[in-house]
Amino acid sequence: MYLYNSATHKKEEFIPNNPDIVKMYTCGPTVYHYAHIGNLRSYIMEDVLEKHLRYVGYNVKRVMNITDVGHLTSDADEGEDKMLKGAQREKKSVMDIAKFYTDAFFADCAKLNIKTPDVVEPATNCIDEYIKIITRLIEKEYAYLAGGNVYFDTSKLDRYYIFNDHNEEDLAVGVREGVEADTNKRNKNDFVLWFTKSKFEDQALKWDSPWGVGYPGWHIECSGISMKHLGEDLDIHCGGIDNAFPHHTNEIAQSESYLGHKWCNFWMHVLHLKTAEGKMSKSKGEFLTVSLLEEKGYDPLVYRFFCLQSHYRKSLVFSWENLDNAVTAYGKLVSKIAQLREDDGALDETAAAALREKFRGALDNDLNTALAVTVIYDVLKYATNGATKLAMIAEFDTVLGVGLIDAAKREREKAAKLAASGGGSGFSVVCTDGAPDATVEDLIRARAEAKRAKNFAEADRIRDELRAQGVEITDVAGGAQYKHI
Repeated sequence: MYLYNSATHKKEEFIPNNPDIVKMYTCGPTVYHYAHIGNLRSYIMEDVLEKHLRYVGYNVKRVMNITDVGHLTSDADEGEDKMLKGAQREKKSVMDIAKFYTDAFFADCAKLNIKTPDVVEPATNCIDEYIKIITRLIEKEYAYLAGGNVYFDTSKLDRYYIFNDHNEEDLAVGVREGVEADTNKRNKNDFVLWFTKSKFEDQALKWDSPWGVGYPGWHIECSGISMKHLGEDLDIHCGGIDNAFPHHTNEIAQSESYLGHKWCNFWMHVLHLKTAEGKMSKSKGEFLTVSLLEEKGYDPLVYRFFCLQSHYRKSLVFSWENLDNAVTAYGKLVSKIAQLREDDGALDETAAAALREKFRGALDNDLNTALAVTVIYDVLKYATNGATKLAMIAEFDTVLGVGLIDAAKREREKAAKLAASGGGSGFSVVCTDGAPDATVEDLIRARAEAKRAKNFAEADRIRDELRAQGVEITDVAGGAQYKHI
């Protein structure tokens, strides 16, 4: 298996530190609001990675944090605390906000068929771990106290920027343009490990520490939670591309300075979901959530299917038109699967082995989900029986997670019910795109009568006439379905 490593900017063969287990850490949500579908694209791709690792035989332990303290609105050390901002917005306590949006996040994940990680740890559970790490960083002179806060000293590193190349003079005293300077910092990119009341008088969550009453910075939580549950080394660390700097950069700085050795071998970053206006966010445009998709009539698994049709290292453009195209593609795929029969032969081991090789080859090549979806179409065209095709689609969907077998089953059951209630003819015609047309349905029934009379030339003529009108017919048990294309 080869994965693109953001830290080295190239694809590398994935070899875990320990062949018995893959240690995987994925940055979790800051639970001050609903996750938008751009956030959830990252979790979908991480889910596919975990499931593929398990599919090829690895034992995986995946850990994810829940950020319920310390994340400021700038993603660095400036701005308001996101959790406090959420609590003020809804006039609730910070912990009530955290509980509500944590539950909402996992409800969205369930709808998207995203597996819950083996360990989910709120940041507020691990204060002792952070204090231990910070204390050692101060002892090793990688951290300093200033203005009541504890800062990491980036000038002590041989290399600070891991994922992007910058000039060393960027580390000079000062801060990002347009952001008010934190005069306590010795260097531009130093970052807070522990805040005290000198930063926020009104911070809702505070703990005693050797440096005063306060709370941890955002970056320290992932280091502490990871080391608590996965030890001193990681195989894979995942997150959205916006986490690469400063969050993941700072995680590496503090973790490796604390440990004294390399911390994580592979870094995987998922690129943004964009709209026509640019990067999707909670603060601009329509707030696109899973619930909104459902309100508009979209199955969340179709959104997952939409995401898988693009590579995780490419930005993906969301529009309702693009999602509609995914609905059409998904529906056609499900209709073809619904026509397969489990009693059509026994498992063809030769075909199964060949198809598995194609599927694994797609995902072993830096998680090429678009090619893996194409393999599903290859299964349908493969010269083998229906039982083998269904078995392979079910197997591959344990990784892709788009619910193909269940959707096909529902379609067969729906067709059977319609056939049973279709009157004396026993032949039902169903429009699947919400635009029924009586004239079209009469032609479809005439085609069925021609086929029953073995007048196949007439049946073909009617099919061609409908196709010329932009109507696609799918024969199903007890009738036919059609849609406008």
